[in-house]
Amino acid sequence: MAQEDVFKKLVAHCKEYGFVFQSSEIYDGLGAVYDYGQYGVELKNNLKKYWWDSMVLLNDNVVGIDSAIFMHPTVWKASGHVDAFNDPLIDNKDSKKRYRADVLIEDLLAKYDAKVDKEVEKAAKRFGDSFDEKMYRETNPRVLENIQKREEIHQCFVKALNDNDLNELRQIIIDNDVVCPISGTKNWTEVRQFNLMFSTEMGSTSEGAQKIYLRPETAQGIFVNFLNVQKTGRMKIPFGIAQIGKAFRNEIVARQFIFRMREFEQMEMQFFVPPGQELEWFEKWKAIRMKWHKSLGLGDHKYRFHDHDKLAHYANAATDIEYEMPFGFKEVEGIHSRTDFDLSQHQKFSGKKISYFDPERNESYVPYVVETSIGVDRMFLSIMAGAYCEEEVEGKDGSKESRVVLKLPAVLAPVKLAVLPLVKKDGLPEMARKIMDDLKFHFNCQYDEKDSIGKRYRRQDAIGTPFCITIDHDTPSDQKVTIRYRDTMEQERVNISDLKNLIADKVSMTELFKKLA
Repeated sequence: MAQEDVFKKLVAHCKEYGFVFQSSEIYDGLGAVYDYGQYGVELKNNLKKYWWDSMVLLNDNVVGIDSAIFMHPTVWKASGHVDAFNDPLIDNKDSKKRYRADVLIEDLLAKYDAKVDKEVEKAAKRFGDSFDEKMYRETNPRVLENIQKREEIHQCFVKALNDNDLNELRQIIIDNDVVCPISGTKNWTEVRQFNLMFSTEMGSTSEGAQKIYLRPETAQGIFVNFLNVQKTGRMKIPFGIAQIGKAFRNEIVARQFIFRMREFEQMEMQFFVPPGQELEWFEKWKAIRMKWHKSLGLGDHKYRFHDHDKLAHYANAATDIEYEMPFGFKEVEGIHSRTDFDLSQHQKFSGKKISYFDPERNESYVPYVVETSIGVDRMFLSIMAGAYCEEEVEGKDGSKESRVVLKLPAVLAPVKLAVLPLVKKDGLPEMARKIMDDLKFHFNCQYDEKDSIGKRYRRQDAIGTPFCITIDHDTPSDQKVTIRYRDTMEQERVNISDLKNLIADKVSMTELFKKLA
């Protein structure tokens, strides 16, 4: 199945089973804004808890805060967002669609990468076990031609970004015959800068209202609270401040479902270090964060680092952790060495000293910062994409049938356990309710008695429930139930008294935390 079709099915699945809905759908929706449904919000909360505890619980030098969305407008002047928070915008005159010029070029580069990978795949099938991929990449003429062409475009692209040369960005698009996916034409406008900030007004009267901004990132709330946290918590450098919160960006191209939205959520941690140690800590946090992603078990090969071609004005090192979505490798987390830019700017604009006295160095300095930042929504999408699976299984009569299953990590699954009476009579529903009442204090449980047991299993598979408990006619006498495992569909007879411990071991975050230690 084409990856594009997989993505369409995933989007449809999210709506059909209560994970994600279009915002204001009854009014035909609002562009690039989505609501999380009953299962989506549980998965999202579990994901946030796993990140939060991995930061705050496992690191005694990381604490959390929750800063306000509204901040003094000078915060955004100091950070550079008011003047320089822009993306390069280009329009297709025929389709009237807007695009980010840099994304169009990145997609072009990805096509050359795909051509190379396709050639390698074909050769691997042709030569079998004797295939030497490294040598093939270094010697095959078609591969070398594509690599060379990609490198030429990439060099021009990097130079244009670093020089902020908008004309050159457009020229790359023109020279390489990049067409609009909608119109199929190359009738492009000039490239121009597009500011991503949302603004509003605060005040009791329209005349006296003050222009303020919806925050485009959560990081600045951490920076302006640096001294508050450091002094009240008696924190010693190095230490970090974590935060989960909403952010807002007026995106040029807000497509690909929840991957890029105008209202989204971030999980950020700013780690404060002495000057000169920032690159060492940058490498440490790169390794820590990649380990965290891989601990979810969605496939180590689906993750990679991608160093930035153009560094932000505040950074001296930057990389992304990318995940292989159905539409290619895309960023899920950014790691930046932000130097002392942010704290120095806030010190300058506020006129208040922001520094740390280091007793070991016997000096005061403005700390340097290493940032880790995850987009919660795109992380949510990566988990759904990694978990979505269509399988062919054998029915009771030997016939083949398909099932859709979300193989979510058990610790993140919205519903941990479904309790199912085999039939709606003979006292089985009452007994099932009693079992659920005992377990609901420990796990998010769901009771289901409608339809055949097979249909109920399929419903639970579709929302990612790792365990189903069936109460049958033998249960009253032997005090045992049948537990069914989602991924393997294997069934096991277990004592009711053992259920809590058996399930707790499988859904506890403790085991994942041990992988991170």
